[in-house]
Amino acid sequence: MAVSGELRSDQVLSDGARLLAAALEPVAGQVYFSPECHQAYAELGFNSSPGSAGGVAMPDGAAYFCSRGSIMGQAPGELVASAFAVFNPAVVIPAVDHGWTITDAATICAARTRGATAQLVRILGPSPEGLESATALLSRAGEDLRVEGRPLYAGLLSHGLPGDPVGDAWRLADRLREYRGDAHTAAWTTAGFDGTEIGLLTELYWGLPMRSYVRTRAWSDDELDGAEARLVERGLVADGRMTDEGRAEREQIERSTDRQCRSIVQRLGPDLDALLAVLGRWGSAIRAAGGYPRSGPHDLARVEQRGRS
Repeated sequence: MAVSGELRSDQVLSDGARLLAAALEPVAGQVYFSPECHQAYAELGFNSSPGSAGGVAMPDGAAYFCSRGSIMGQAPGELVASAFAVFNPAVVIPAVDHGWTITDAATICAARTRGATAQLVRILGPSPEGLESATALLSRAGEDLRVEGRPLYAGLLSHGLPGDPVGDAWRLADRLREYRGDAHTAAWTTAGFDGTEIGLLTELYWGLPMRSYVRTRAWSDDELDGAEARLVERGLVADGRMTDEGRAEREQIERSTDRQCRSIVQRLGPDLDALLAVLGRWGSAIRAAGGYPRSGPHDLARVEQRGRS
């Protein structure tokens, strides 16, 4: 059966949205592994990095929740837990409450920006190849994106650009990353999942063993037991594996996320490939320098999907 032009267009937009998300991830997400950030947070009174994995420095929990949450202002723990969505509120709320006894949102947000920029400059240099074009394309991609239901994106939008060439590119990339994250939360909550359920289902979608990655979100065994039972009852998981129905439903969540990001891909048009090339070079350098895990969830997802294509 011939595939309609509309379906082909939908597939092209989905492919573009996912490629861009994967390329953005190490460039924007390196902020959570930046030694410069960890040191700045420790100087404010947070714990230092608890250690490293594969040569990449891991973040302190309270510093992570407060620094990322600070883009929304002096947000209470309940709001941070709601916006982050996949973390156990029982852990997020006291961590944020404790963090705000140490510092304030403006101070840690500024430290976050400086640390993220400093790591990129250390790894890529003050004028990395493609900086001017990438900044222009990232700016175009984010033009006039709406803020409804996008708390983390809107928080970043309220801060403007840092005014440093590398910092500006990072902020623009971080906005797009958080926009997709907000869209993804909207997609899976609308589909009727909670944070425990989507965590377990996503592990299987990525090709990971159940209860591996989701444990980084601080859910208890009892909470995960209940979530797995609910997924089994819905026919989405059986014997610790994703059913065909489960895979189809999880893919629809991803496609819903892609559709919410279609305007980003459409604004880039044929220039998407040029942006992907620059971000790809930067991302490879960041990973090689230990600024971001060499194999993150986006990479695992791409491998899994290629294996099924």
